[in-house]
Amino acid sequence: MKLNYCLVLLACLIISCASIEDTTHKNSKAKEIENLYFSKIDIEKTKLTPNNYINNFTLNKDEFLNIHFILDRPLIESLQLLEPNLSQEQLLETGNFQFSFLVDGEIVYVENLDKGAGLRVSKTEQLNHVIRLAAPKQLDFWGWFMWMKFMKLGGGEDLLSTGNHSLSIELRPYIKQNELKVGTLLAKGNIDIDAAQIPVDESLISIQKIQPNSGWELSKDNFNSDKIEALNRKVAEGRFENINGIVVIKENKLLIEEYFNGENRSSLHDPRSVGKSIASTMLGVAIEENYITSENALLKDFYDLKSFKNYSSKKDLVTLKSLLTMSSGFNGDDNDKNNPGNEENMYPTNNWVKFALDLPMKKDTKVGKDFAYFTAGAVVLGDIIDKSVPKGLVNYADKKLFAPLGITNYQWEYTPQKVGNTAGGIRLRAIDFAKYGQLYKNKGIWNGKQILTERWVEKSLDKQIEQSLDKGYYGYLFWNKVFSISNKDYEVSYCNGMGGNKIFIFKDIPFVVVITSSAYNSPRAHDNVDKMMIEYILPALLD
Repeated sequence: MKLNYCLVLLACLIISCASIEDTTHKNSKAKEIENLYFSKIDIEKTKLTPNNYINNFTLNKDEFLNIHFILDRPLIESLQLLEPNLSQEQLLETGNFQFSFLVDGEIVYVENLDKGAGLRVSKTEQLNHVIRLAAPKQLDFWGWFMWMKFMKLGGGEDLLSTGNHSLSIELRPYIKQNELKVGTLLAKGNIDIDAAQIPVDESLISIQKIQPNSGWELSKDNFNSDKIEALNRKVAEGRFENINGIVVIKENKLLIEEYFNGENRSSLHDPRSVGKSIASTMLGVAIEENYITSENALLKDFYDLKSFKNYSSKKDLVTLKSLLTMSSGFNGDDNDKNNPGNEENMYPTNNWVKFALDLPMKKDTKVGKDFAYFTAGAVVLGDIIDKSVPKGLVNYADKKLFAPLGITNYQWEYTPQKVGNTAGGIRLRAIDFAKYGQLYKNKGIWNGKQILTERWVEKSLDKQIEQSLDKGYYGYLFWNKVFSISNKDYEVSYCNGMGGNKIFIFKDIPFVVVITSSAYNSPRAHDNVDKMMIEYILPALLD
C-alpha cells in the first residue's frame, strides 16, 4: 500500500515537472515571438529606428500608426511549408499574409490579404517589413485599407472608442485553394490604446429644423430624436465618414431632413450608380409608349452585332431584360478588377457602347441566369433608349420624369457620344432623390397621375435574379435586401451607388429613406450605411 502511494506520488511529480517545463517552453516561445513593433512617426519623412518604437497610442490624436516586423524567412518559404507541391507562382496566386487584430485579447477581425497586396519582392525576398496603417489622410496602400476595415467592419472603432484597451496584431501565412490553410505564427505585437475625445461642432448634433419651401407637406409624426442625435454625433465625428444628407419620407410627407459636410438642400449630389435605376425607369416609360416593344426585345434588334469584335451566336440571345438584371453573359464584371469588361477599362475609351459590344461572351454562363455587375451594359441600355425615343434620352427623361415630379435643378453627365450617362452620376438634390423613391413607393403615381405603370414598378423592384454580392436579389437595376431589427425583418428595394449612396423604398412600412454620401473610396461605405439604418434610423422611425 505504502509502495503504491509512493509510485503515484512519483508519477505526479514527473507529470508536474513535465508540465512546468512545457509551460516554460511555451512562455519562452511566446516571449520570443513578440517581434512586431509599433511606431507613430510619418515614415515617409522620418527614417524608422528602434528608438521610434512605442508602447501606447492615442486614437483620434496621434496621426500615424505603423507596424514593423522582421521575419526569419521570406513569406514564400512559409507558404511552401503549407503546400510543398505548389510552384512559386501558384503559391503567390493562392497565398499571402494573414493579419489578426485582437482587442483586449479577443480576435475581432482577420484579413487574408489579397494576392495583389504587397510587391512580389516583399513576398519572395524581404525579411524586414514596415507597414503603414493609420494616417491623417487616405493612403493608396493596402495597409491603410486593412486598418480601415478593422476599424469599420471589425468593430475596432466602437471597441476602442472609450477607455484604455490592448491591441494585438498577429501575423501568419495562409493559402486558400479549395480550403483555407493557415500556418504558424510569424510575428506578434501588442500596444496600449487610449481614445481621445473627437472634437465636434455641437451645433451639428441637434435635429435640424426643416426649412420652408421643401416641396413636401411636412409630417407631424414623432420619431426617436435621441437616436437621430446619436447618429448625427457619429457623422460629425467622422465615425460615419462623408455622409452628406439624410432625408426620410413617411406616408408622402417629409419627416427628417439633415445635411452635413458643407452640403445643404440646394446641393446637387453625385450618387454614382444610383443613376442606373433611372435608366430602368425610362425604359419602362419607353415601353409603355411603344417606342420599344418590351424588355424581352433582343440586343440584335438595335445593333449589328456581327460588326463588333468577338461575335458569337450567344450574343444574339442577349435581351434588354438581361441587361436590366446584370445577367447578359458578356465578359464584364466590375467586382473583378482584372476582368476585361470592368468599367475602369471602359472610361478611357472613346466609345463606351463599342467597348461593351466588343467584349466576348463568358463561356460558362447562361444569358439571363447568371449575375455579374456590368456597368457597361447599363450604358448600352441608355444608348438604346436614346436612339428609340423622340429627341433622345435626356430630353425624354426631362419631359416624362423630372418635370412631372417638379424636379428642375439637376445635371446629367454624358458619354463620349453625348448621350446621357446611365452608368451613373446624374446629380440631383437629396430631397429630389426622395421624390424619385416615393414615386416607386406610390406604385408609379405622383400627384394623382400615373407616371410609371404599376406593373413596371413591380417588375423593377421584384427579386428578378439572385446575386451573390450581399446574398440578396436584383430587380431591374434595383437591389433588394432585408433589414432585421429586434428580430423582425423589413424588406426593402433600393438604388445603390458607390460611396454609400442609397434610396431605400420599404415594402411593408411607410418609409422612403435617402442617404447621400461622398465616401467614394472608403472600403466600408456601404457597411456604414447599413449600420446607420440598423442601429439608428430604423429604430428611430419604428420606436
